Amino acid sequence: MFKTKQFRLSIILVLLLSLNACKSEYQKVLKGNDLPKKYEMAKKYYNDKDYFRALTLLEELVNVYRGSEEAESIYYYYAYCHYGLKDLITARFHFKNFAETYPRSKYTEECRYMTAYCYYLDSPDFTLDQDNTYKAIESLQLFINMYPKSERVSECNQLIDRLRDKLESKSYSNAKMYYNIGDYKSAIYAFRNANIDFPDNKYREEMLFLTVKSSYLYAKLSIDSKKSERFLETIDYYQNFVDSYASSKYLKEAQEIQSDCIVKIETLKNLSK
Repeated sequence: MFKTKQFRLSIILVLLLSLNACKSEYQKVLKGNDLPKKYEMAKKYYNDKDYFRALTLLEELVNVYRGSEEAESIYYYYAYCHYGLKDLITARFHFKNFAETYPRSKYTEECRYMTAYCYYLDSPDFTLDQDNTYKAIESLQLFINMYPKSERVSECNQLIDRLRDKLESKSYSNAKMYYNIGDYKSAIYAFRNANIDFPDNKYREEMLFLTVKSSYLYAKLSIDSKKSERFLETIDYYQNFVDSYASSKYLKEAQEIQSDCIVKIETLKNLSK
């Protein structure tokens, strides 16, 4: 029992001494003037995924080696350290800057891709503002246009599809919100625009039906002089829905709405005589 505890204490002591040794070596290199040694240590820390220490060493080297032969690879590691630390905004800036500064580098294509990929990773949940999602799609498409034969094109297309799916969900969610709060006029336009912007979206059937229902409810709430016109519009939306989804799960309710619209139009005609 005593020997086991003693062995554990010995192991802990060795680990602590090793950590202190590493720490002192890092501080010695960091505070020293041996630039090649700093670069060597920076690459070692980078390969060990110790991005914070690598970045601290590279901060100085980026400026000192500017314009030199080593500057390109130093800046490449520098951009990736920010990425490794999950600082996507800064990483994105440096990947883009690398590609513009070294347009003929062997890393240029990769850095252009990483610029777009950082935008992709920074795209928020569909319930939030989608500015970065649009920028990610634009950046990924730009990469495809610049490198149409790249092996990364297939992945870029997959990422664009995921981003477009997020935009579809955002568009659907916004339109559904208008419907849920009873703003049926806005819901009609929102559902229609969502289907125009994303004609093959997964919510299309539901949104076409909800356009019919929103139009019907909007007509019912209208002043008498506008009701006939708006019930007729509802019938037009119904016909468009049926033409697209003749076997829809919403068909029965849609047919009931259409029938009621016809009855109400006839009633209004009789009242106006």
